[in-house]
Amino acid sequence: MGLGGCIILIAVGAILTFATDWHMQGVNLDLVGIILMIVGLIGVTTFSSIARRRRVMVPPTTTTVVEEDRHHHTRDGYTDGYGM
Repeated sequence: MGLGGCIILIAVGAILTFATDWHMQGVNLDLVGIILMIVGLIGVTTFSSIARRRRVMVPPTTTTVVEEDRHHHTRDGYTDGYGM
């Protein structure tokens, strides 16, 4: 569950706790809303701690470039023996 899902849980829990007047037999909607808000807060803190751990800056490593000396022969017609 991502950060958006956690925020949705908090919003739904707040709506169930503070903005509804429904009374269902056997279900306490205020308690369900509080539980959803707590689960959403736990999710937000877990997600933010994981995201902070991923943002650790690693110093860049220097790469060693090895260039090979290659002799490139050009064929211009004079130095390769064909023009003489």
